Amino acid sequence: MLVSAKVRDFMAASLITLSPDMEIMQAISILLKNRISGAPVQDSMDNLVGILSEKDCLKVALEAGYNDSRGGKVSDYMTKNVTTVNADDSIIDIAKMFVETPLKRLPVIEDNRLVGQISRRDALKAIDTLL
Repeated sequence: MLVSAKVRDFMAASLITLSPDMEIMQAISILLKNRISGAPVQDSMDNLVGILSEKDCLKVALEAGYNDSRGGKVSDYMTKNVTTVNADDSIIDIAKMFVETPLKRLPVIEDNRLVGQISRRDALKAIDTLL
């Protein structure tokens, strides 16, 4: 039943993560190579410190076009204020969140650790599977 479906049942658990100290062009290459639209950013202690999206990466192009600069660290471009969800949250609540915000993906936290990511597509798969 859809109401009882949990994030943990539909989230992606095997994630590509980035480091805040990684060069932004390397991070962009990783996103493109893996055909993903964003990735969580973790520090050396595996704490979630941000998320890097395609939209964040477009800032690199703007800076290159306007300022003739093309570089920097992931931490210079990532979104630092990250909305997260819990692995035991309801898929219905997450679907509502996706409808009410422009967010396309949400890091999933359990015991203060990053355990996965849930996307709009994952929520749709839950609906497709359970209805």
